[in-house]
Amino acid sequence: MERRTGDSGIHAARMIAFGMVFLAALDFGGCGKEKKAGSPPAAPTVTVMEVVSRDVPVSAEYVAQTQSSRQVNIYARVSGFLDRRLYTEGATVKEGQVLFQIDPKPFQVQRDQATAALAKQEAALEVARTNLARTKPLAAADALSQKDLDDATGQFHSAAAAVDQARAQLESARLNLSYCTIASPVHGVTSAALLQEGTYISPQNSQLTTVTLLSPMWVNFSLSENEMQGLRSQIAKGQLRPPKDNSYVVEIVLVDGSIFPHAGRITFADPSYNAQTGTFLIRASVENPGGILRPNQYVRVRLKGAIRPTAILVQQRAVQQGPKGHFVWVVTGDGIVEQRPVVVGEWYGEDWFIQEGLKRGERIVVDGGLSLRPGIKVAAQTAR
Repeated sequence: MERRTGDSGIHAARMIAFGMVFLAALDFGGCGKEKKAGSPPAAPTVTVMEVVSRDVPVSAEYVAQTQSSRQVNIYARVSGFLDRRLYTEGATVKEGQVLFQIDPKPFQVQRDQATAALAKQEAALEVARTNLARTKPLAAADALSQKDLDDATGQFHSAAAAVDQARAQLESARLNLSYCTIASPVHGVTSAALLQEGTYISPQNSQLTTVTLLSPMWVNFSLSENEMQGLRSQIAKGQLRPPKDNSYVVEIVLVDGSIFPHAGRITFADPSYNAQTGTFLIRASVENPGGILRPNQYVRVRLKGAIRPTAILVQQRAVQQGPKGHFVWVVTGDGIVEQRPVVVGEWYGEDWFIQEGLKRGERIVVDGGLSLRPGIKVAAQTAR
């Protein structure tokens, strides 16, 4: 009995102590709620920037492919056996450098024959001239008939025509002989030889190689119909100002991201629309003295020279996107935020062009805008 009584007393003491602790906790919690309810919530701190407008130089970037400005297929102009190849395949050759030599001996014989034929006709012409000179005074003195004079005159003219014909044949023979030596008409890089030494060249297999001009190099790129219409629309609205005389500067970006040291100019814009690709072809010409650019390479081109007048640029993190599109938080003069829908353009570095929705002098939230709600007051700090 005494043991049970002691246990009951201990249990009662524990219950009393637990109740006191519980009441103290309730009292403490109530005091905290009264204190929290009594103090107004702190205004969230945001970083803002002032909207400014200025003229901004802009550029457009496109995928392009290089093309030689002059690619010459080298053909043999006479038939004969290919005697020698005098260049290294794939090497750069100068204008006038000999590439191939066709066996000249048959053409030398033809030239000598034509030379002899010309000498023969010139001798015949001299005889006809002398005969005509003797006949004229005799015919005038009625020692010879008019027919004799006419015959002498005809022989002279016939001999003169034969000389002209022989001279033309000699010139043809000389040309054919010169065609045996085949030289490059341009300064460029050669391709592989299509025919080997000892091959008989005829009109059916007369192509020998190709020489490709490396400077200037053409760079071709295309604008889609939507891009072209967008540019025209922006220029018409005054949102884009092209350079004077549309003289854009073309910057070449190589495959490793480096900038080609020579800038180019647009030299041709195809006026016709390519229905198969849905694009317009644009061609730029760039000097390539070191031969860094080679035909059919893929590069990127940047068109520089256009200006966006009084453009508004904001940092990309200031623009958010909701169910209805892009928007920014605008801070009014009394520190209240409002949600403003905007129309964005293309990126410019780390900024975004704003086409509609903002005006100069307004303040927008750059950092701290994720937890904002329309109509709340904020503590604004100016961004650097």
